[in-house]
Amino acid sequence: MKVVATEKAPKALGPYSQGYIHNGILYSAGQIAINPATDAIEADTIEGQTEQVCKNLGEILKAAGTDFEHVLKTTCFVADMGDFAAFNEVYAKYFTSKPARSCVAVKTLPKNVLCEVELIAVVE
Repeated sequence: MKVVATEKAPKALGPYSQGYIHNGILYSAGQIAINPATDAIEADTIEGQTEQVCKNLGEILKAAGTDFEHVLKTTCFVADMGDFAAFNEVYAKYFTSKPARSCVAVKTLPKNVLCEVELIAVVE
């Protein structure tokens, strides 16, 4: 197994890694809307937070040597299913290959953010 770590994505908030590669597959930790340059949540809308989450995932993919086109599966968590359509609009700009996905509403997310996304991707 190989640890994936980059300073261009937020550091872990707890005892976990940004990602692991095993047998050519990247498993990422869930990413929230922390701007790694400021270590702060700057966006307060679902669109802004989803944009930051996707940027963070992009940096983890890059550090692993892969990209959005190689994502097999995502798991998405939203704080309010009323944000589903707006979340999808931003998400669709990044995940153009339309990987398999689960999306659930949850009561609370870390730092009270509006969304979190984790992914599984092929590393070639």
